[in-house]
Amino acid sequence: MRHKFGYKKLNRTSEHRKALIKNMLNSLVKYEQITTTLPKAKVLKPQADKLITLGKKNTLQNIRRIISKLQDEGSASKVRKTLSKRYENRKGGYTRIIKAGFRYGDNAPMAVIEFVDRDVEAKKVDKKKTEKIKEAEKKADTPKEATA
Repeated sequence: MRHKFGYKKLNRTSEHRKALIKNMLNSLVKYEQITTTLPKAKVLKPQADKLITLGKKNTLQNIRRIISKLQDEGSASKVRKTLSKRYENRKGGYTRIIKAGFRYGDNAPMAVIEFVDRDVEAKKVDKKKTEKIKEAEKKADTPKEATA
């Protein structure tokens, strides 16, 4: 029996687990939707909800707690300025977990964790760089074909 075990260890050391949760929180704040395994998503959900609750009360102590949890100024400011304003009338349940089948390689249960009422455009934050590269390649290829 698992009496008084307060959290899942995810078969990792404490440092690795803390780093994993921090990185997943940063990704969730940045993209507002990530795909991961189901146990990791279940560990991440309460952490993300607590982060939004901290951001809703904009005090210096809460700002410092958010920064210490995320270790990233950009993500911390997004939590305080964007996400906490979006959920100021909601009393909890800022994230949801959607089961997404099983991974091909090892048959691990996968899940999508996302913010409720998320911004769909946030998923495309880093894709602008690759689109610019593709457009530059198309422009470079077009004159060669026209002259040939």
